[in-house]
Amino acid sequence: MRRVDLDNPDLPLADLLTEWPQVIPVFLRRQMLCVGCLVSPFHTVIDACAEYNLDEDMFLAELREAIANIA
Repeated sequence: MRRVDLDNPDLPLADLLTEWPQVIPVFLRRQMLCVGCLVSPFHTVIDACAEYNLDEDMFLAELREAIANIA
């Protein structure tokens, strides 16, 4: 089984959301339609940030914070 790595620029959103479901609210707060999207197995954080005109570093920081806050 391959290891999911948030720093991998080729990490598909589907894998990200499956590995760390606690990041889903980060996407929903920004009204991103990535959760449940049919292209999420093919899109990356880079793609999503480009599509939604988001700063990639800031968005990744939010994702990391959500992952770190696992109860």
